[in-house]
Amino acid sequence: GFFTVSMADADHVIEGDYVGVVSGNKVPDKLEKAGFHTFKSDFVNAPLIEELPMALECKLISFDKETDCLIGEIVNVCADESILDDAGNIDYKKLNPITFDPMYHTYITLGERVGKAFSDGKKIEG
Repeated sequence: GFFTVSMADADHVIEGDYVGVVSGNKVPDKLEKAGFHTFKSDFVNAPLIEELPMALECKLISFDKETDCLIGEIVNVCADESILDDAGNIDYKKLNPITFDPMYHTYITLGERVGKAFSDGKKIEG
């Protein structure tokens, strides 16, 4: 099987929360009710959401029904041109992604860059 993971952004907090809390089994048109429109991916047999500017297109590797643990292989990253920098890379400031804060049951945007991966830690080796 295949699936897509659309990245929620600050512009779509209400819509993203709605589709996250409403079951598609009870409300089969929940995407439309949220104002989302879908189109078929060119890479996997699964839909993408037109209004959300970034998505991961994945091939299903495994799913554990007991733990609800889903493992997939990313086969494509779909990104709208509006969130790309001049070099064609995803600019997270333009994307303005959100994440769930389980402590306060709120959504927060991801913050500023605070370090350089695989580099800053080498300062300790000294």
